[in-house]
Amino acid sequence: MGKLRGFLEYERSYEGTTAVEERLKNYNEFTTEVATEELNKQGGRCMDCGIPFCHSGCPLGNLIPDFNDAVYKNEWNKALQILHSTNNFPEFTGRLCPAPCESACVLGIIKAPVSIEMIEKYIVERGFKEGWIKANPPKNRTGKKVAVVGSGPAGLAAAQQLNRAGHTVTVFERDKKVGGLLRYGIPDFKLEKKVIDRRVAILEEEGIEFKTNVHVGKNYEAEKLNEFDAVVLCGGATQRRPLPIPGADAKGVVQAMEFLKRNNQVVDGLAETTEDLHAAGKNVIVIGGGDTGSDCIGTSNRHGAKSVTNFEIMPMPSSSRTEENPWPFWPFTLKTSSSHEEGVERNWSILTKEFVKDSQGNLTAIKTVEVKWVKIPGERPQLKEVEGSEKEWPCDLALLALGFTGPEATLSEQLGLHTDERSNIKGTNYQTNIPHIFTAGDMRRGQSLIVWAISEGREAAHHVDKFLMGVSSLPKKEKGDLPAA
Repeated sequence: MGKLRGFLEYERSYEGTTAVEERLKNYNEFTTEVATEELNKQGGRCMDCGIPFCHSGCPLGNLIPDFNDAVYKNEWNKALQILHSTNNFPEFTGRLCPAPCESACVLGIIKAPVSIEMIEKYIVERGFKEGWIKANPPKNRTGKKVAVVGSGPAGLAAAQQLNRAGHTVTVFERDKKVGGLLRYGIPDFKLEKKVIDRRVAILEEEGIEFKTNVHVGKNYEAEKLNEFDAVVLCGGATQRRPLPIPGADAKGVVQAMEFLKRNNQVVDGLAETTEDLHAAGKNVIVIGGGDTGSDCIGTSNRHGAKSVTNFEIMPMPSSSRTEENPWPFWPFTLKTSSSHEEGVERNWSILTKEFVKDSQGNLTAIKTVEVKWVKIPGERPQLKEVEGSEKEWPCDLALLALGFTGPEATLSEQLGLHTDERSNIKGTNYQTNIPHIFTAGDMRRGQSLIVWAISEGREAAHHVDKFLMGVSSLPKKEKGDLPAA
């Protein structure tokens, strides 16, 4: 513990941001740099608890008190080594993770928790700035070949861990560039894509081979995976949840990830702007109040939308924890993102009933009704419509940010893999019913957080390595295990 009374002497601080009117002019990240002296103080706020609940809050088990202490003492290289010992890509989590570690921070019981995510980001950025983060290829190779399908955070983590173990790793990505949803689902104003490219260049230098525009099961025969000693499936949960109500086929009803992906491609110069996926001059309604909905709001404002409205079917959360939601559990409290601050009308307890379209099939409005949630002892809350609360909202573009139902069935069907009721691929110790095929990330556990994806990739790599080196109780691969496509 670097500062004995740091948590009493220092208040939590935050990254600054550029003015809204300025940042809406582009898609760049807009946080302003925090001084080293201030970061030292923030590290000094850590209490070095006897039981550091932040460890259990973090799926990666990051050694948070340890790197906080190093930051307080200005030992940045040491802090980086501690952080990298559990987290392959802190430059991603330091920008995108919702920080469950901070929700579990003991200091959060009485004051604002330690700014763990911000400290994490500045540790890794200091590492890149100082040239401490370099390629570290393995000294020896095992002769084993591994295919990783999917280059999101789970796939990248699995690939790096397996490469470090000396296996020869090939990563297949169906899109034109590496990164999965990091690249095509997260707006550039939250994660500039040069941050991905910087890390991928290091992975390539370490010996990992990336093959893009390769959609396994579509333009690459699944049976070719037999050429590898092990396979790790790390695709996403990309089946988007629909909204099956009257008028859902109207022109202007668009899935959020389709909207966000196209915009990222336009920013990257890989696609051109199209009117159907652009919000300029339109009344935009985003249905869904999560992070994806927030990303749609920020993107729509940058397009120059006429108005931006957000619907959420759940009631408005409280501003602080309730008795039903105590520490250290995740706080179901009101969250206002930077995109919300840029301009949006937020509405809670709203149920969308119908998309109204004109004679040409174009979306013109949305019909809604207010709802209330009735609590019944021993049962799940029931949704009740409020009589007389019907309303029609002008709308030219409706963005459905309703989450995902599971991974696409292409690989599970072609490879003969067992799945659960949500189409997630089943795995015991990340191993599927076909011994040499493993799975990790959203494809195994369903839609989740980036920090869980990295954790899954690391854990899967551990079990794959044991399998390949013959030190596992898991069954070994037999030739012919993988059926032809």
